[in-house]
Amino acid sequence: MDQPTSAAPGHAPAPDAAPSISGALPAPAPTEGTGGRLGARLGPVAMVVAGGLSVQFGSAVAVTIMPSTGAAGVVALRLAVAAVILLVVCRPRVRGYARADWGTIAVFGLAMAGMNGLFYQALERIPLGVAVTLEVLGPLALSVFASRRAMSVVWAALALGGVALLSGGGFDRLDPVGAAYAVAAGGCWAAYILFSARTGRRFPQADGLALAMAVAALISMPVGFAEAGSGLLEPRTVALGVAVALMSSVLPYTLELLALRRLPAATFAVLMSLEPAIAAVAGFLVLHQALSTSDALAIALVIGASMGAVRSQSRQGRRERSESVA
Repeated sequence: MDQPTSAAPGHAPAPDAAPSISGALPAPAPTEGTGGRLGARLGPVAMVVAGGLSVQFGSAVAVTIMPSTGAAGVVALRLAVAAVILLVVCRPRVRGYARADWGTIAVFGLAMAGMNGLFYQALERIPLGVAVTLEVLGPLALSVFASRRAMSVVWAALALGGVALLSGGGFDRLDPVGAAYAVAAGGCWAAYILFSARTGRRFPQADGLALAMAVAALISMPVGFAEAGSGLLEPRTVALGVAVALMSSVLPYTLELLALRRLPAATFAVLMSLEPAIAAVAGFLVLHQALSTSDALAIALVIGASMGAVRSQSRQGRRERSESVA
């Protein structure tokens, strides 16, 4: 995976909010007038969808590099390029922070490295759409646990039903190691969401993201070079690695951060819940990974559970705000 926000692996984290399947989301800026509201919604929605397409098609391109570099090599290349771009663009300040701030960056970077590393290991073994579906269980579990409502059990059961369909009676059909990697990546994704919120509170703008990306790159590079060796420096591999970094990190980060200025958090989270479906399409078009009918139904169940959890949490938040005002 890739992806800060809901973040599929590769999505940009946004600061200051309760945990949800989409991560920490800021409140949108208000717009005036019916026409203005409609225009303000359609533009950001297109940005989020474009960001999701970019992330998942970037992951599909990454799979094509793996025969020459291995999963660890792709991760190292992608994170290194993304870190360089973010550090150059953001030019984060490194002085004036406490030890706890740097501890947050270290854990955030570790979660980012784990999320990406485990996700790409899964992609070596199972189809892209299935990998993203299993990975999204991490943020979904975080959202369900944070909600603490009876309805959350329904969404959890719906997601588990999807997982049972994917397993087809046993994960040996998928490759149990690949499935385990995807689920573990989902756990790292949940940690990533929590620490993206903490980083957003401690560091201005995208400074924390740039620094954490550098940490993730430093963690991933030794393993990547050990697996890929000189193959990581071949011109074709470097060119495709830059393309993956741009598609899976830089472009979606930019689009999502722009969209989040005007798009309600709940709407954003629902759109991010469509990631497994986008991944399945990308896997089919780029990698020719066709899904069975049961796999498609399983992905639909997990998407439905994600959307339901987001909507439930959004309604709960509105009720709590209205009660506090009253």
